[in-house]
Amino acid sequence: MSADTPNLPAEPGSAPDPVVRGVRTGMFGPHQGGDTSGYGGLVAPIAFPGAAVRPYGGYADEIADRLEEALTRRGGASYVDSVQRVTTHHGEMTLVVRREHLLSVVRALRDEPSLRFEICSSVSGVHFPHDPGAELHVVYHFLSITHGSRELRVEVSCPDGDPHVPSIVEIYPAATWHERETWDFFGVIFDDHPALTRILMPDDWPGHPQRKDYPLGGIPVEFKGATNAPPETRRTYH
Repeated sequence: MSADTPNLPAEPGSAPDPVVRGVRTGMFGPHQGGDTSGYGGLVAPIAFPGAAVRPYGGYADEIADRLEEALTRRGGASYVDSVQRVTTHHGEMTLVVRREHLLSVVRALRDEPSLRFEICSSVSGVHFPHDPGAELHVVYHFLSITHGSRELRVEVSCPDGDPHVPSIVEIYPAATWHERETWDFFGVIFDDHPALTRILMPDDWPGHPQRKDYPLGGIPVEFKGATNAPPETRRTYH
């Protein structure tokens, strides 16, 4: 089942059944290099929360209402066109957003007085190699201090063959570090990022180490002749 396929429960407000997208073998599901975790015989379903139906509960309904109003007032894509589905799990709300509408949704979340999510606390990547057309996911965590520390998760996906997602750095400047890390480890290209370079791995490191298809172990690493160059001679970000 693809990321675009919702799993609707029968009754509004009822707990949605999970969506099983595959089976994971071992602790981390590697497909090359063997499983070095000691859990190679573990088999578990890959289950995701199903799409919720209103009432969501808590402040989730208010967030959905205010976001729909804001997007309508601002013009452009509507709420229905922008948000693929909503999930609620353990009291946490996730908006699954189409990547082409990510910036308009995120800008409304930050600027709309009734929403006012001032802080983007995290941007992270996830790799689902058996999710056709949506192998790479990017997850954003937002926090609203204005509205009593409300939390919200936003998720977008992109295919492995077109790993592009708009950068939100123009809206949340501190996300620059998180987007660089997601590029470094997962290979997601954040369009219009001011300096999309590796942040933890060496500049010439092959591949993206947190993808499921990256070998666990067996990577030859050799450090020789290492020097710490003066700051003025290091790479520039502009």
